[in-house]
Amino acid sequence: MSGIEIWEFRVTSGHVSGTDLVGFHVEATDGHIGRVDRLSEVTGSQYLVVDTGPWIFGKHVLLPAGTVVRVEQDDKKVYVDRTKDEIRSSPEYDIDKHDPVDSVYRDAYASYYGPYYGGRI
Repeated sequence: MSGIEIWEFRVTSGHVSGTDLVGFHVEATDGHIGRVDRLSEVTGSQYLVVDTGPWIFGKHVLLPAGTVVRVEQDDKKVYVDRTKDEIRSSPEYDIDKHDPVDSVYRDAYASYYGPYYGGRI
């Protein structure tokens, strides 16, 4: 999987810019992880914030847009190419304290997810 820019939606994902994904169910490769709580479509800094609900009690996770492999508008589902354990092990995200576009925070996610996609951060 080389050449994926993690901070941009893949052209092949089916995501149409301007389409609100908030409330969509998010599916990892091995099952449901939550619902989209926030979405950024800022060029070069696209990501989803997922409310994991009971899966990781009271936790939100940030997923760079490059993790999204498919968006199904009719079913209101977003599919990502990471497992639950990979997502659970990602850098901690505190929805009230962090600004994902902050360079330090963004670098932590790039360091974690970048190697899955050929190191492009």
